[in-house]
Amino acid sequence: MGILRQLAEYLYIKKRNPNAPHSKWISYMHGINRISILMFAAALLFMLVRVLFFKR
Repeated sequence: MGILRQLAEYLYIKKRNPNAPHSKWISYMHGINRISILMFAAALLFMLVRVLFFKR
């Protein structure tokens, strides 16, 4: 499975494969991955704003 497809599934942009195994532990793992992706994106945005607007 491609990385971009997996990211799209984590962020609810693309539907998941109905044939994929589903358990509560996989759901927990996807939830944690979703949180980490969003935190990473927020940190990148914060760094970008800091570099662009708060130059010394």
